[in-house]
Amino acid sequence: MTKIDEQFITAVLQMVDIIPQGRVATYGQIARLIGRPQNARLVGKVLGKFGGVGHHPCHRVVTANGRLVPGWIDQGPMLAAEGVPFKDVDHVDIKKCQWQGI
Repeated sequence: MTKIDEQFITAVLQMVDIIPQGRVATYGQIARLIGRPQNARLVGKVLGKFGGVGHHPCHRVVTANGRLVPGWIDQGPMLAAEGVPFKDVDHVDIKKCQWQGI
């Protein structure tokens, strides 16, 4: 497994922290916003490993097509409670709720 540097972890979590309630961002979008556009998968690894530390709103990060994290049963209800629209049970309507970033 690739060692993830602390600066990258911090940048990812800080970006996730500013996604507004009721909006979502994609892994690739987070990677681009922190200046590492080729590292969308690494963003996912960071969120999977460190996202629960400090209560970051990682539930607001989805795939480019709006797919939720497989097996994370709380993600959908958390997004629905924030008013995020869904296309189906596994996908948010990314066109209606994607955060445009900073």
